[in-house]
Amino acid sequence: MNNIRNFSIIAHIDHGKSTLADRLIQECGGVTDRELSTQMMDTMEIEQERGITIKAQSVRLNYKKDGKDYILNLIDTPGHVDFSYEVSKSLKSSEGVLLVVDASQGVEAQTIANVYIAIENNLKIIPVINKIDLPAAEPERVADEVENTLGIDCSDAVFVSAKAGIGIKDLLDRIVDQIPSPKGDPKASPRALIYDSWFDNYLGTLALVRVFDGELNMGQNVQIMSSGENYQIQNLLYPHPKRRLETSKISVGEIGIVVLGVKTVSTIHVGDTITDAKKPAKIPVDEFKPAKPFVFAGMYPIETDRFEDLREALEKLKLNDSSITYEPETSIALGFGFRVGFLGLLHMEVVKERLEREFDLELIATAPSVVYKINFTDGSKIEIQNPSQFPEVQRIETIEEPYVMATILTPTDYLGNIINLMTNRRGFQEKMEYINERRVMLQYSLPLNEIVLDFYDVLKSTTKGYASFDYEPIEYRMGDLVKLDIRVAGDIVDALSLIVPREHAQSRGRELVKHMKDVVPRQLFEVAIQASLGNQVIARETVKSMGKNVTAKCYGGDITRKRKLLEKQKEGKKRMKAFGKVELPQEAFLSVLKIGREG
Repeated sequence: MNNIRNFSIIAHIDHGKSTLADRLIQECGGVTDRELSTQMMDTMEIEQERGITIKAQSVRLNYKKDGKDYILNLIDTPGHVDFSYEVSKSLKSSEGVLLVVDASQGVEAQTIANVYIAIENNLKIIPVINKIDLPAAEPERVADEVENTLGIDCSDAVFVSAKAGIGIKDLLDRIVDQIPSPKGDPKASPRALIYDSWFDNYLGTLALVRVFDGELNMGQNVQIMSSGENYQIQNLLYPHPKRRLETSKISVGEIGIVVLGVKTVSTIHVGDTITDAKKPAKIPVDEFKPAKPFVFAGMYPIETDRFEDLREALEKLKLNDSSITYEPETSIALGFGFRVGFLGLLHMEVVKERLEREFDLELIATAPSVVYKINFTDGSKIEIQNPSQFPEVQRIETIEEPYVMATILTPTDYLGNIINLMTNRRGFQEKMEYINERRVMLQYSLPLNEIVLDFYDVLKSTTKGYASFDYEPIEYRMGDLVKLDIRVAGDIVDALSLIVPREHAQSRGRELVKHMKDVVPRQLFEVAIQASLGNQVIARETVKSMGKNVTAKCYGGDITRKRKLLEKQKEGKKRMKAFGKVELPQEAFLSVLKIGREG
């Protein structure tokens, strides 16, 4: 145990975390030069394209210092707020972290959030200033910024360039010298924390664990503590970037992969504890709480006969990502689909993209919504996540909506723009702090509903991409909310219903009907497009009817013949208006939902 070091890397998106992991693997001889590729820890196509880490990865490395052999267990973590649940479990499995900060950009919002998790877990934090070879790099200034903002001593911060390989050997020596070795009782009943799980086509469900007490042996009968279910260990492996290494046991302080021969991920959850079935441990490593989805959206196949394909795709995806939830739902406008729950907006984008790429599906996603709590006049309560579940107004006593604490770091030039944006989004300023003369940190509490559509894009455009943003859920608060319906020719289009603050209902309704006017195809009769709150119409646009020259067949003769034909046509249009149905093309939904995000 004395020669083991378990550590994680935490950083904001694009600060060089995956590149640094590549260099550490290369320096320790984890792969040959022929096997080396960029972003080795990011195995998904989307991760490599977008330059983000979605799934936490781990690797076991061997390192020699002063004639002694050390085992370094590198636990890579996702940087984005949506995956903070995985980050917290990865950090729970470590004794130390490398805090990576870009030498040209400085401290960002997500860095702050993840550092607080590391401090809560009493981990040794080694500040690493990366990208020192860039022309715009100011490593000393950034080190001061880390010290002032986070209160971490940066007098001996490690200056590196992961891309150029500068300072990597020095960093490895620091890891061995400064990060404490793991503690635990090798003779106690085994306790192993599951900090990741995924599905393998050949081996079934794999659990990535850190052993805190005792040891796990091949063929041992073990128990999952939250469910009490028993399984036999089929195989034990050490994680490796290119090949998994088989082992007969995983001892206290080590990380490893446990194969239980389970064919579903639903039995193995991140945050759960594995113990011995005969002599189970009394207390789990960590309190198990399943990841809770915050954002919900309807997903429908554009080709309606591919509903079963979508069900199968969601089932397979859930094997690799246990945090998504889904249940079937139907829409009059879009047909059969699923209501899918996500950890956040990036998670929603990633899941939709994976479904389309990996399973060759074309999907429409409805506007994302959050979970509202509704208190009725008779004292009962319900939770809703779909505008179609919104009850009659006369039964509602109060509505509660989820709030988040948002942290924004921005150059001082854009401070006014951000304060305006946050005020328009119903935000309350909790804190404003100048990090230095050029950058300021803002903290706002604001409704989650205000950031699920287009907030991130608007923030980036108002600050020319310089602001960074992070949020965490805090509580539910009362809100004055209404259900906004869109009616086409008198019929409500359920897929376009939204729950909005009363003060924004009029402007939002006007915007939506204006855009709908451009996408609803013209009919032989006039089509009214309306936005309504219950039975009260608050905005209206009319799609003009197509002209048809019914008098074309009249050659000469009295004018009354033409008048008679035109009167007859008018009567026919009235009847058509009464019985006519408007078929909305799929493009109409796509463009309106897109506008909903930009609006």
